[in-house]
Amino acid sequence: MSIPESAAAVPQPDLPPGPPGSCPPDRAQAVSDWLLREGRHADSIQQLMNRFCHRLMDAGVPLLRVVCALPLLHPQIRTIAFFWRRNAENVEVATRAHGTETSTEYLTSPFATLIEDGADGLRYRLEQMEPPWPYPVFADLREQGATDYVAMTVLFAGGRRNVLSFTTDRPGGFSTADLALVDAVLPALGAVLETLALRRLAATVLDTYVGRQSGTRILSGDIRRGTGANVRAVLWYCDLRGFTPLADRLPREELIALLNDYFEIMGGSVEQHGGEILKFIGDAMLAIFPLEDGDHSGAAACTKALDAAEDALKAMNSRNAERAAWGQPTLRCGIALHLGDVMYGNIGSANRLDFTVIGPAVNLVSRIEGLCNRLDRTILTSAEIAATCGDRLVSVGWHPVKGLSDPIEVYGLKG
Repeated sequence: MSIPESAAAVPQPDLPPGPPGSCPPDRAQAVSDWLLREGRHADSIQQLMNRFCHRLMDAGVPLLRVVCALPLLHPQIRTIAFFWRRNAENVEVATRAHGTETSTEYLTSPFATLIEDGADGLRYRLEQMEPPWPYPVFADLREQGATDYVAMTVLFAGGRRNVLSFTTDRPGGFSTADLALVDAVLPALGAVLETLALRRLAATVLDTYVGRQSGTRILSGDIRRGTGANVRAVLWYCDLRGFTPLADRLPREELIALLNDYFEIMGGSVEQHGGEILKFIGDAMLAIFPLEDGDHSGAAACTKALDAAEDALKAMNSRNAERAAWGQPTLRCGIALHLGDVMYGNIGSANRLDFTVIGPAVNLVSRIEGLCNRLDRTILTSAEIAATCGDRLVSVGWHPVKGLSDPIEVYGLKG
């Protein structure tokens, strides 16, 4: 049953007074004002939904459960949903990966009807219904004592459709006044939700493309060209071996899948051990493990980086065994680690910036990685790394590197 748009036109004088401590007589206006004045300052969508639902409860709307589903622009997540329940302390957050839009669970849900079929709203008086249910979720809601279910669309700029559902367990379900109030406050809620969603989107895009720490600094206002800070960190640089001949003979789709597989291993190990990926450069990857407060020698950062490198090597060997079993080309790489000082900040043209690290230490770590193939080593480190983690490393000699007049000593893993 579609919700009539005229429900919002119910005269305010006909609204029954709310319980003690509820909003003023013009309850819809009071909730809308709160959303635009205070609700928009919520730290997160979870916080907004929690406060909004309690405002509706104070205004007399008998809520058992509220669900808000928002499509996302995210490389792995298609939709994020927020579940508010009357007796729960926190708002539950659930994400749905790309591809779930074709799943039976989604296609047999009320949300699919609203998002895919373009319906404006749905209402089902559950206490008056018997199985078979038009949507499987109604069986669970009836077990929880739900008597009435309403779902409405909330439009963002550009027509993007989002959905909110409201469930009550009050005998008789929602009143006309309840639905009129909810319908009247949805535009204000939609405006605030869109603002918070855009804020989340900005953080997601920055985290995805420049890294979490860099993204945080950019959002805090560190966006002027030439600004930055001196940072002491362990630098990680890895490069794929034999990539050029692979690129010449593999189909594009297979080549991209291979690169993603390789970067998932390398990047996953870095992030799992507290490092941050700064950039992908063709088939190479640059990352850092900044020294934490109190880690003056860099021992903790060096240990994390070495652990990440060893885990990446183990994962690479395991993946190569799988690829060999399927008759696919195996992968080889070089990983270099160096502890040094870098400038961490904005460089680039006037209108196109890159938040990255620069300095002699960056050049040196890339040169060390170039020795991996020559010395037939997967992992090599500088003497600075060995000074703090020497028990795990062994010298493999002094070697000349491009750009330096004197040879440098490099180290590899024992055994």
